[in-house]
Order: sequence, then structure tokens, then C-alpha cells
Amino acid sequence: MSKAVFIATAEPYSGKSVVTLGLVHLLLGQAQRVGYFKPIITPLADGQPDYHIQTVLQHFQLPLAYPDTYAYTGQEALRMVEAGRAGELLDTIIHRFKQLEAAHDFVVVEGTDFVGSSLALELDLNWQVARNLSVPVVLLISGLGKTVEQLVNAALSIRRDALESEVQVLALVLNRVAPEQLDEVRALLRDQLPPETQLALIPESPALRSPTMQEIHDQLGGELLFGADQLANPVDHFINGSMQVPNFLLRLEENVLIITPGDRADLILSALQANMSANYPRVAGLVLTSGYRPEDSVLRLIEGLPVAVPMLLVESGTFQTTTRIGNIQARIGPQQTKKIRLAIQTFERHLDAPRLLEQLSTFAPRGLTPHMFQYQLLQWARSQRKHIVLPEGNDDRVLRAAARLLEQDVVSLTILGDPTQILAAAKRLGRPLDPQRVQLLDPANSALFQDFAETLFELRRSKGVTLEMARDLMTDVSYFGSMMVYKGLADGMVSGAVHTTQHTIRPALQFIKTRPGVSVVSSVFFMCLPDRVAVFGDCAVNPNPTAEQLAEIAISSADSSRRFGIEPRVAMLSYSSGTSGEGADVDKVRQATQLVRQLRPDLLVEGPIQYDAAVDPAVGQQKLPGSPVAGQASVLIFPDLNTGNNTYKAVQRETGALAIGPMLQGLNKPVNDLSRGCTVDDIYNTVLLTAIQAQG
Repeated sequence: MSKAVFIATAEPYSGKSVVTLGLVHLLLGQAQRVGYFKPIITPLADGQPDYHIQTVLQHFQLPLAYPDTYAYTGQEALRMVEAGRAGELLDTIIHRFKQLEAAHDFVVVEGTDFVGSSLALELDLNWQVARNLSVPVVLLISGLGKTVEQLVNAALSIRRDALESEVQVLALVLNRVAPEQLDEVRALLRDQLPPETQLALIPESPALRSPTMQEIHDQLGGELLFGADQLANPVDHFINGSMQVPNFLLRLEENVLIITPGDRADLILSALQANMSANYPRVAGLVLTSGYRPEDSVLRLIEGLPVAVPMLLVESGTFQTTTRIGNIQARIGPQQTKKIRLAIQTFERHLDAPRLLEQLSTFAPRGLTPHMFQYQLLQWARSQRKHIVLPEGNDDRVLRAAARLLEQDVVSLTILGDPTQILAAAKRLGRPLDPQRVQLLDPANSALFQDFAETLFELRRSKGVTLEMARDLMTDVSYFGSMMVYKGLADGMVSGAVHTTQHTIRPALQFIKTRPGVSVVSSVFFMCLPDRVAVFGDCAVNPNPTAEQLAEIAISSADSSRRFGIEPRVAMLSYSSGTSGEGADVDKVRQATQLVRQLRPDLLVEGPIQYDAAVDPAVGQQKLPGSPVAGQASVLIFPDLNTGNNTYKAVQRETGALAIGPMLQGLNKPVNDLSRGCTVDDIYNTVLLTAIQAQG
């Protein structure tokens, strides 16, 4: 079940408030704790809170602090995107959302307001946020000012854009539709939408569209002369008071705003009298223009009236003021309880609430985005703090990664090397290490050295290792670090920034050894592609595995995939798909696939299959129609190290994908190898993987 829903639009003033208020009201009837999150806000002015957040929090009395309901202002988000920091922006949004999600039964997420200048950028950002939060979308389109053809085309276009961005749309809501267009629009769209997408049409509502006198005051500024207690009055119409009184009175309509120069005492007093008369409609308020303050005698007369409507004095002329008022877009404010109730009733009348709840309860997210994967790595590692040893304390990248891990308080660390040199290097890098928070050990001078050497001697004496040889080996940081893991003084080890793969994993193979039932140690990379995370194996350890070894690698990789939140769909890769190919290499993959199916009938596996058929839905269904794996594989098993290593590097370089790993599989305790070309991020992420592996 989804614990959240994202409300998205593609244009300003589409009426998101109706859907937001309706959804929060609906969900509060189903769950005790409902949260609200607007990742990117658009306050009316610098320093002012977002109007809509205030409305939701106050009306529903949600126990949320205002700063917890958003991540960035629109200007901040735009600057970050332009500076190439979109990844950082998404990471922060995910972190804020996940905090709310953990504290609530359900979270309503609202997209941007589209009142900025970069509409295309905003739309793409909304899709990225929805996709990275892995939540379904209620998509909103405004019908205001559109013909039937324009509205239908806009709705289909924006839905298609969402699907191409891999965003799952639960409902398509067309708001503010002209009543005479409803039936035709519904008939045209219903035939072009899949049955699982709910279609809702909401007719234009003047009562929801009308601004209040408070909004007009907020937008125009000026001096409020009278009627502070009636600023909630809705404004359904406005007229310019420039004619004689008899004609003026004929033009009055219910909830009318009168715009007139302040020196027109005749119109001002006539409007007030009409408001009190049972024979004339209600007057919402007056805006007095051109800075003309009424005469004192007129003001004194108004002060003595039993009822005075809001009266605003502004400096701008009548034409300019009228234009500004005409451009005001109504918002539903915290005090507008009548409008809020109407919005909720409108939502309930036009959306199928039981069906929407059913859709949310059965929603299944498709895949895991790279940003969400990295967020979950951090949270999983934090959930059960582990102790990791880093043998290569003489490498600047290792020290930078260690400082970041310690700052985030994710793991406990031991760094091997000369403590004095390590502290000096960290200080030189501007990332000083606190000796109270990290263990620094020089293997040759450690109090553990003799015990470690004797243990290695006992473990390897049958292999011809003498005590003297064991002492020599134990001065090697890879052996010392591996022995810390073997002895339980560390939960895992990460090395390879300086040393070769063989140097890193040889000690682990010699005495940490493989888990029961596992005969081959293998590796996987978590490939963080632009739109998903895929598991590649084996790309680092086994040069030419047999069919039996390949099957075991596939099973280990599938288990690793599931352990890290990626539903495994296993593709056994080859240069042919299905039964089309022949030859020893294809036969090996075919045999390995059959072994996987026999050993693990619970796994979805396909093979032999080519890479394009494994990852491209169109190619997959063409080459292997009906396959549950073809076109949507999440675990890709390469037939040999040459293919795997080259493919992961090609994908990484050509797509800009982040490759996290390699993560070794099959050892009793986790030891992981780095590439000698690794970055600080690679080390940081591999430590997180190792810590999670150590949790069991």
C-alpha cells in the first residue's frame, strides 16, 4: 500500500486546493495521523509563510511545525538546479519526506504552484520528485478558458508526459470546466484513458474562484478605512463607479466590489445604503482610488452606520487598480471556512473516494530510483550501527570518506596506518578526525598484533604457514583488517583503493571463508541508472564461471537485490535470446538458467537473453513475448568476467550512472573490494553496503 499521494499540475491556478483539502479530509477519516508536505513552496512575499500550508495545517489542526512541511522555496530550488545541484535538492526532499512518512500513517504531497517563469523546469522537477518518492500521482488540469479540443489535448499530453517520466497516475482531474463542456469532454477522454485511471471532471465554481476582500487588501496594499471584521467577504463581481447614482444602482450584483475614486461621496454613500437595503444585493466592499480620502464629514457619517463594509484606500488610479484586481487569483485562506467546506464538498461530489482509497491500497511502486536507493542505504546502515575497518589510512580518499561517515554518525570506524600520519593528513585535507570518535591502529605496533599472528598461524599451519610467516603477514593491513573481522573486533572491512582485488580478498578467502552452502564468492554492482537501480553480477571476481557457479552467482545476486529493496527479476545474459542461439557459451547460460529454476522456483528468471531484450520492454516482448523478466530485468547476470566488467564500465561511462560496489557475496562476514580508481563517494557507499551486510 502507498503511504502517500502526490498532487501534480502543469499550470498555475488550476485549483489544487480542492484536491488537497479533499484528500486530507478523506484520509483523516481513514487514518489517525495524516501529514502534509509541499517540497517546494511559493510564498507571496519573502519571509511570509506559504498561504496554502497555513490553510491545511490550521483548518485540519495537523500537529506539524511549519518548517517541517517544506524543503525549499521556488527561488532556492531554481538556483540549485541551475547550479547543477539537482541531486542534492532531491536528496533533501527525500530525507524530509521520509521523516514525515515515518511519523504518519499517510502523507499528502503537493507539487509546485507554477507561478514562476520556468514552467517546463518546474514540470520536470515535479516528475522527478514524484518518481523519487515512489508515490502515485493525482494529476490536475484546468479547463478555464480552454475549448473542448484544447482541454482534451492538454489532459492527454500531460498524462503522456507523466508516463514517459515513469510517474504512475491514479486519477486525472479536470477542474474549472465550463458546465456545457462536461459531457463532451468526459466522452472523449473516457475512450482514450486506461480503465485503471480514474477520470473526474469538476465544473467551474464562481464561489471557489472569487477572491476575498482580505486577498484584495493583501494584493493591493493601501489603508483599510472600515470593515476589518468583514474582510472574509467574497468578491464575485466588480464594477467601476463612474456613472450617476441611478445607473450605478442598476449595475449592483450580489457580492460586488465597487472601485471608485475616493472623492465620489455620492457613490460611496449609495453603495453603503444599498448594502443595508433589503431591495439591493450585498456589497462585498469598496476600493477608493487615486489616493482621494473622503471628506471628514463623509467619514463621520460612515462611522455612525450600523454596518460598514470593507473600504480600502489606494494611491493607484481607477484603471490601474481595476486591472490589478482583475488579475488577482483567489486562494483559499485559513480563515475562509466557508470556502474550505465548499472545496471539500466539491471533491466529494466529483471524485470517487472509495475507488481512490482502493487504488492507494493496491498501489505497487515500479522499481527504486537511485536517490531513494542511496537514502535507504543511509537509513538501513544507521538502523543498526556496525563497526567497519578501513585498512588504507594512507589514502586521502579514504580519509575524506571516513570524515563524512563520522559526521553523519552512521558507523564506527577503525583506520589502519600510522596514527600520527593519519591525523596530519586529515588536518591537511581540512577534514580533521577526532581521535575520541575513531580508532587509529598501526598493525605492527598494535597490542593485538601478537594474538593475531598466533591465530593466523593456527588457522594456516596445515597450509605450511609458520609463526614467523604469520607475523610477517600480519604487518599487512589487509591481513590485519581481515583478522579484526574474523575475531569480531570489526563487523566488516572495505579495502582496495590502493591494493588489488586479489590482495584485498585473499585473507578473507583463507580464514573468514564462505557461508555454509556457498561454494563460490562473487560480486555485484548496484548500478544507479538515471531512472532505476539495477544489479550487475559478477563483474569483479570470477573470470569464467561454470554453469553451476553461474547459477549460484545468480541466486546470490537475487538475494542481495531483495535484501537491498530491489525486487529481483533475473536475466541470464548471453549473445542470443531464448532458443535461437547455439554453442557452448549459450548452452552454459541455458543450463545455468535451468539450475536456478530448479534450486529457486520462487525466483523470476529468464535466459539466455540479450541485454537489450532484458532491459527494453519493446525489444523484450518482441524477442520473448509473455516473459515476466524480458524488458524489466533488475538483476543482470553476465556469463563471464570479461563481459561483466566491460559492460558495467561502459554503462557507467556512457550514461553517467553511479556504480556502487563491487559488493562481495558468499563470505561468512562482509569484506568488500574497491576499484583503485574509486572516488570518495564510492568508498562512502561501499562502507554503507558493508555495514548493511553485517546486519545479517
